[in-house]
Amino acid sequence: MPFPHRRHALRLAGASALLGLATLATSLPARADAAWPTRPITFVVPGAAGGTTDTPARFMALKLSERLGQPIVVDNKPGAGGSLGSSFVARAQPDGYTVLVGNTGSNAINYTAYQKLPYKADDFIALTDMISFANVLVVPVKSPIKGLKDLVAAAKREPGKLAFSSAGVGQTTHLMGELLRQSAGVDVVHVPYKGSAPATMAIVGGETQFMFDNLTGSLGHVKDGKLRALAVTGATREPELPDVPTMTELGMKDFDKVGWMGFFLPAKTPPAVVKKLTDNLIAVLQDPAVVQRYRELGGRPGGMAPEQFSKIVERDRQDWGDLIRSQKLQLD
Repeated sequence: MPFPHRRHALRLAGASALLGLATLATSLPARADAAWPTRPITFVVPGAAGGTTDTPARFMALKLSERLGQPIVVDNKPGAGGSLGSSFVARAQPDGYTVLVGNTGSNAINYTAYQKLPYKADDFIALTDMISFANVLVVPVKSPIKGLKDLVAAAKREPGKLAFSSAGVGQTTHLMGELLRQSAGVDVVHVPYKGSAPATMAIVGGETQFMFDNLTGSLGHVKDGKLRALAVTGATREPELPDVPTMTELGMKDFDKVGWMGFFLPAKTPPAVVKKLTDNLIAVLQDPAVVQRYRELGGRPGGMAPEQFSKIVERDRQDWGDLIRSQKLQLD
């Protein structure tokens, strides 16, 4: 009888079809990963437009877009010390189309500063650094304070009178001020602003008396004669301000830190996409035009290997965490 053979043939055909569908289903993600990017990419910047974290990110978006052949949109999501933008990316689809342009605050400091942070370190893959920059201790050019010793003396002479601005609670511009409070034993007032741009304009306008601004934010104002640079953080002097001493030279320890910005993806992003984006980011960061632009901003171009960048992120997480705990600076 032909019917059993026919049923057997149908079963074989059905099994073959299912196997084909399964094979297609498993191959689709691989093909999608290989084709990435096929649509616009978003850079999420957890800071205000026009600020220190925004300007280099926009230049990078332009150059990377030219290389990849896809538009890159910069989406500013400031607030809560960078946690709003960071948590947005942590929850995003892990497909390589939503990239966090994180910084020392959002991806190192916040883990200790906030008890109820809506994301954790394991939510991200660190790709490479974009730019690093010293903090520069500045005062308004009309200030009678001419050096670090003058600042410390004035703060001790009038406890609670001198105020320093920052880009937000928990940012390096805040914690450097707290480090000065601890190291010099002075009573100064912290005035947080919503982003680096308004914080810089506050010191330029004389609303506050000093600031450990990101060099990328204050360099232009120093060169224009609106701000006076007293010292820089970091291990060495800055090429753009060769006559300005480091805090270490002036006898202040633990000020050898610099701030950084870097790229992060959601943790479950496919490895092929992670590698492709990382390789292209590093290639763009080695572009002479990018190197020159970042140096003009007062920063040092990035592009280190993911393993090296991850170690720096973790080191800063531990070092800043120690300061936050010692000063009891819980931010929520």
